[in-house]
Amino acid sequence: MGPALKTLAFRIPAALALPALAVPALLFAGTMRAADAPVVVTSIKPIHSLVAAIMQGVGEPELIVDGAASPHTYSLKPSNARALQEAKVIFWTGPGLEAFLEKPLQALGSKASIAELDNAPGLVKLPFREGGAFEPHEDGDEHHGASAEGEDHDHAADTGHDHDHGAFDTHLWLDPMNAKAMAAMITTTLVAADPANALTYQANAKALDDELTALDKEIAATVAPVKNKPFIVFHDAYQYFEHRYGIRVAGSITVSPETIPGAERVSEIHRKVGELGATCVFAEPQFEPRLVNVVTEGTSARSGVLDPEAATLKAGPDLYFTLMRGIAENMKDCLSSA
Repeated sequence: MGPALKTLAFRIPAALALPALAVPALLFAGTMRAADAPVVVTSIKPIHSLVAAIMQGVGEPELIVDGAASPHTYSLKPSNARALQEAKVIFWTGPGLEAFLEKPLQALGSKASIAELDNAPGLVKLPFREGGAFEPHEDGDEHHGASAEGEDHDHAADTGHDHDHGAFDTHLWLDPMNAKAMAAMITTTLVAADPANALTYQANAKALDDELTALDKEIAATVAPVKNKPFIVFHDAYQYFEHRYGIRVAGSITVSPETIPGAERVSEIHRKVGELGATCVFAEPQFEPRLVNVVTEGTSARSGVLDPEAATLKAGPDLYFTLMRGIAENMKDCLSSA
């Protein structure tokens, strides 16, 4: 068949031959972005990953907080402003995390459907914790919430802070069940904005939901051997992961990376590390590791790195899974050696 095709091509008159650039265009037409795909803008990498997974085969969403930037300290760029003006759909977590976007969305995103994912139905929302060392709750292990073995996960939903954006921890995506809830809202929003591609969005969403179920079981198995070993984190970003999998975060150096902790808080964490004995203190790639060195000085604690906002990862539909597996594996590796 191959030689016959070559002979046929040889006999086509030069005047009728396709231009050189036309052949690649025809060969790869199946992978090209749909001409009518909506312009979709997302705020942070974990959200972008979920949206990208649902949009596969239709188009690719744009990302605002790219590279190693953090939503805690981000400043909007002119290119971001243009993207917001052109967008048909915008996805963000909400002003509790991406405060830098609140006014630009009002000014630039007036033509777009804006989905605030911290309002997704079925989300588990947990209140912020205060103080450097997190003390045990009176109800013992029950504060960890539903297990990863399939218990009802709605017990903590709707804590009364649905519209009080400063009252709950905004790192919602660190529980795969919350990722499922956000993916459902993403799908509904895309279908409403682009009904021509509804079947593709819905099929992708079903596949994503199944993958999140499998991921949840995988992470539970990964952290099971070390979940009773307490550790310290740079900032209090891991409540949802902690509650989903029953792990023991003993405290954070700072509540928010926007705020430099005072000497009293650092001393408190240093004492806590000493009391825990051999444990782990986890830094984050975007922020100064010096404070981690201070709180581990003179102790037997090990140090590791967790990346809750995917600063070191390449954006794309697989990022969410790489992010969650990375957190689980890094916890296991450090705590297994502690």
